[in-house]
This record gives sequence, structure tokens and C-alpha cells, in this order.
Amino acid sequence: MTPVKRNALVSTAVVALLVAFIAGALALSPKKADPADAAGAATGAGAGTGKLVRDDSHRLGAAGTGKVTLVEFLDFECESCRAAYPVVEELRTTYAGKVDFVVRYFPIPSHANAVNSALAVEAAAQQGKFEDMYKRMYDTQETWGEQQDSKASLFRGFAQELGLDMAAYDKAVAAKATQERVERDRQDGLDLGVEGTPTFFLNGKKLQPSSVQDFRDQIDAALNG
Repeated sequence: MTPVKRNALVSTAVVALLVAFIAGALALSPKKADPADAAGAATGAGAGTGKLVRDDSHRLGAAGTGKVTLVEFLDFECESCRAAYPVVEELRTTYAGKVDFVVRYFPIPSHANAVNSALAVEAAAQQGKFEDMYKRMYDTQETWGEQQDSKASLFRGFAQELGLDMAAYDKAVAAKATQERVERDRQDGLDLGVEGTPTFFLNGKKLQPSSVQDFRDQIDAALNG
């Protein structure tokens, strides 16, 4: 077997394993939030589709046609969110210009750096670098996730690497308005019945895809409906 063919087979196997892992992450129930938060979700579920997308909600990439919107409530420290990340990137490529991809913060209280990472991303967003910091969090999650000490200084280093105005970044991270912005997303999620991450809504309907292909099929059905 030639090296090229051998490498191709190895790559195919790796991709297959990755897809299987991601499909499992999407199919399984996500990590639950604290019981008090779950109770809040139960009382507020179905509180209105206006809470799915706000005027200042962050979008990934170019806008779609407005016919189909995929909203993800996520936690940057969540391993299942990181597993879903390449799936979302693939969907963005496949449905570029057709689907609006919206991101909402939903930091899980049991994750020590969930809020810190969300604040860092939001501070970067205020300088037009939302997507850059969003990607940086997932690309580096293995190095900082599931740790109890604050990683705020590490996230600040990411901001420096992205060339942000650090005085403005520090001010944004510390600002009450930034904290309220993150918490408002989380509260919207609770009111809509979100109990863990990642949670996806397609045109207002909560998705529970059984596989990556099922994810695509549901988006196709919404586009063709």
C-alpha cells in the first residue's frame, strides 16, 4: 500500500471516529444545569420566541436569507459544545448564505470558567472580534477546561494575541453591562427550557438530532418547507 493511500485510509478512519463521537454528543442529553436553574426553566419554558434571537445576538458568518435560523445556546467550557463545534462549522460551510447561525451564551454554574470565557468572548465582540475569540476558546479548551482556578489571565492573553485594545478589553470584562449581557442570554435560555449545552433551536423548535445527518436533514426540511 502506498503512503498516500495509507494516509488517506487513516484520515478517513479518524474522520469517521470524530463524526461518531460528535453524533453521540448531539444525541445524548447534555450536562444538566444546577437544580435551581432547571426549576427556573420549567416555570419559564415557552416564554416567547422573541427570547431566541435578540437585536444584539451574535451571528456567525454572513447573514442567511432569513428563512431559516439555527440558534445555539452554548458554554465554552462544555466538552459536548466543543464536540459539536466542528459540526456547526461544517453546517456553516454547507449552508452559507442560506441559514442564519446565532450564538447565545449559556454558562453552566458548575464550570469554573464558563462565565470568564463568555465575558472574554463578549469583550472581544465589542471590538468586532466575536468569531475570532469564539474559535480560540474551542481550539484551546483542552488546555484550560475542567479546571477550578480562574483562567481570566489566559483569556486576556488570547485578546492580546488577537490585537485587541487591551484597555478597552479590560474595561469591558469588568463592566456590569457585559456581565448582564451574558446573564441575559442565560436567562433567556432558562425561560425557553434550556437545561444544558449545547441546545439548538431551528426556527424556534428545539432540536434533538440523532446524528449529524439527521441534523442536516432537519435543516434541509426547513429550507424546503
